[in-house]
Amino acid sequence: MRALIVEDMPESQALLCEVAAQAFPGIVCDCVADVSSALAQLGQDYRLALVDLSLPDGSGIAVVERFSRAQPECTLVVATIFGDDEHLFAALRAGAQGYLLKDEPPELLVRALEGIRDGRLPLSPAVARRILGYFRQQSGAPAAEAAERVTLTPRECEVLSLLARGLRIAEISRELGISHHTAGDHVKNIYRKLNISSRAEAALQAKQLGLL
Repeated sequence: MRALIVEDMPESQALLCEVAAQAFPGIVCDCVADVSSALAQLGQDYRLALVDLSLPDGSGIAVVERFSRAQPECTLVVATIFGDDEHLFAALRAGAQGYLLKDEPPELLVRALEGIRDGRLPLSPAVARRILGYFRQQSGAPAAEAAERVTLTPRECEVLSLLARGLRIAEISRELGISHHTAGDHVKNIYRKLNISSRAEAALQAKQLGLL
């Protein structure tokens, strides 16, 4: 298993490598310090990427966007000091599947990454609270009440549950015995009905609907 660490500060780079190594023993980490160097790695096969947002030649959002399209099997996790809504939701819209705050204790970061194996999205607690708060603000009602008003078909509920557990579209199609195209259509319908655009939001909605 290989991981890409996109971080320009040497001490933070070393921290993220150590955290990844503890969460996934034997993992090999490739470290780069800017956007251009990260994009040069698009041809490599990564299963995990930890991406800082503030980089010398641009935003890590660009890295997340490109890798989410080019390497759909790679779990993209933002690792940053920015915990505000603007950075958070821009990252989720770009395709980030996790969002960790680097100023948390290393053992908490390790635990968050370990959860990937069990289908849990790596979100810092403060980040998860922000996402739920955003849903409440947008809907004008508690997130659970807003979720209950959405009508998903039984098959869409199955797909949402698997999506929230971290399964990719190809894995969902195999699990349910449906075509890749059909699985993709279900995911698009779920995103449209729930008005979401990322796996992190899907996991929170699945929890509100009692599917996790």
